[in-house]
This record gives sequence, structure tokens and C-alpha cells, in this order.
Amino acid sequence: MIIYAVENSVAGITLNRPEKRNALNDELIAEIKHGLSQAAADGNVRAIVISGAGKDFCSGADLSALQKIAQASVSDNADDARSLLDLFVQIRQIPVPVIAAVKGRALAGGCGLATACDLVLASETARFGYPEVKIGFVPAMVLAILRRNVSEKRAFELITRGEEIGAAYAKEIGLANQVFSDETFESDVDEYLKRFTQVSSTAVALTKSLLYQVDGLAFLEALETGADVNVIARMTEDCQQGIARFLKK
Repeated sequence: MIIYAVENSVAGITLNRPEKRNALNDELIAEIKHGLSQAAADGNVRAIVISGAGKDFCSGADLSALQKIAQASVSDNADDARSLLDLFVQIRQIPVPVIAAVKGRALAGGCGLATACDLVLASETARFGYPEVKIGFVPAMVLAILRRNVSEKRAFELITRGEEIGAAYAKEIGLANQVFSDETFESDVDEYLKRFTQVSSTAVALTKSLLYQVDGLAFLEALETGADVNVIARMTEDCQQGIARFLKK
């Protein structure tokens, strides 16, 4: 259900259910997790990009998954919710950047998957949305991430009205990082990702970890944590070599 490939130190995870608009089910979520673990274990990988085959990034849960929710017990629904939670946590804990490359629609759980990534690159005609309220559902787990990406009022608007928004507006409110032309989207994404192959992977990993770690800390504690990471960074081989190269100029 996914296509996994590594090229130029970038691991690609392509959701490969185009006939279902790459809708999420248990098997697809499990394969995404496996692909992320495989990429994280590869010391040559500097970035991971998640994309969708066909016209859309991901349309959310498929019909079978929704039927399962409707018929499941409280315990089964808790286990199912936990599976998606584990995916979101995994994305944050992987040391390399995880990037969503969004073409077409990223809706419901698909929008949640994109939002959970470290960075979001969108084609100019991409569409984002959390339509869960239309069927009495709540985008509950991704809300913790969405609220950190956009303002409180923007988050409230997105999750309670259930409307789709375009890529330009998604970038304006902080849901997307970059918007690229449809015609050059793949090459623009490749060029964007190339930057991560040119910087220190150790520094990026430490920075990613620190960024998310300080989120729940008080100001002074965050500064002290930053000081600790600063010391760790100074002792890494990448930093030692980088300073040496700089001093030789």
C-alpha cells in the first residue's frame, strides 16, 4: 500500500491507493509506520517525504475504516485511535525531517497526517480540510499539533466549520510552509529537499528534538535545556569539523 524508495539521501513514502484517493486504513497506517522506521534506521537518509499516488495526497479514513468505527466497542475504538496517535508521535521522534508533499486533497485524517509532519509543501491547487464535524466526528489527536501550527481562532475555525481551504490560505495561516506550481511541483520539492543533504544531519536531529522538547517547558527551563543541547552540539564530530573548516577560510 506504500511505495518506499531512497534517492539522493531522501526516503520517499508514497501512499499507493490512488483508486481510493489514498484513504487510510489499518494496513496503510501500519505500512507508513514501517516505512518511517526503515528510513530512520538508514544512516544515509537525511529527510523523509510522504506523498500520495494519483491526484490526491490522502482523503482520510476509507469506508471500511468508518464502518469499523461505527461497529467497534469502546476498547476497539481506543486501540484504533491509539494507532494513529502512535504514528504522529513517531513522526516527531524520528531524528530527520519528515515532509508532507501535498498535491490534490488532504482531508480529515489525510490533513492530520500532513499537519503531523515537520514541514508541509503544497501544490498551488492543493486543498486542506478537517470535515469530521460533518459526520459528528472530531479531529481530536491532531488538534494538539494543529494548535501549535496556527492561531487558536484559526484552529477553531478549521475544525468546527469543516470547510476546505486552498494552499495559499494554508500557507498564510501557517498550515503549509511552501506553495509550488502544479507544473513544477515534483522538481521544486526535490530542490527543497536537497538542502537537507547539504547541512549537518546531527545538528538537524538535535534541533528537531529540542524544538519539540521545549514546547511544553517553562521559559527558564527551555533556556536551560537549550544550553544543554548547545554543549552536546559542540562535542559532535560534525560541529568539530565544521568549525575547523570555517577557521581555515
